[in-house]
Amino acid sequence: MSLIFYTNPMSRGRIARWMLEETGVPYETRYLRYGPEMNAPDYAAINPMRKVPAIVHDGKVVTECAAICLYLADAFPQADLAPRLDDRAAYYRWMLFAAGPWEQASTNQSLGVTVAAEKSGMVGYGDFERTLGVLLGAVPEDGYLLGPKFTALDVYLGAQIGWGVQFGSIPGTPPVEAYLARIQSRRGYVRASEVDDAAGAEFGPGS
Repeated sequence: MSLIFYTNPMSRGRIARWMLEETGVPYETRYLRYGPEMNAPDYAAINPMRKVPAIVHDGKVVTECAAICLYLADAFPQADLAPRLDDRAAYYRWMLFAAGPWEQASTNQSLGVTVAAEKSGMVGYGDFERTLGVLLGAVPEDGYLLGPKFTALDVYLGAQIGWGVQFGSIPGTPPVEAYLARIQSRRGYVRASEVDDAAGAEFGPGS
């Protein structure tokens, strides 16, 4: 089995690394610096968007963090990171909410982009306050996003909640802080953070 992980420690690749660590399978990491390395023809052939992360699993290429999380959960079912096939409605709903409306809303918010009220129907999230309210409503009082079982959704959306609290776009309410404490105490998260933090000085922006 060949599993190659292309990343930069100061990128969304941290989400994919966490997911990889949760699977428990061996993988090879190839770090790419921002600029020429991500734009090199060899890597552009893997991801023409010229960004990280990407994985190549036995010759199959997967890009986009949400897709990587979904793929790895299915490719390695022994890790038990996805609901049963007949119980995935909420799993898909919230995974794509995170990849679509929340990603768009939070990015525009961080860039200072405000959509005019009369144009809100043209964007996939309406407005930031509405999207944030929906997100906060999904955070559980206990357990995980889908109940008592930790899944790939907790990796993908949980990482975004963590970043949102860190950078101020999501309020650190008691339920949010308690949820983050639960998911960030997992061995997979701790291990992934240690690896990427150690690599940050060498491969991060400006290195």
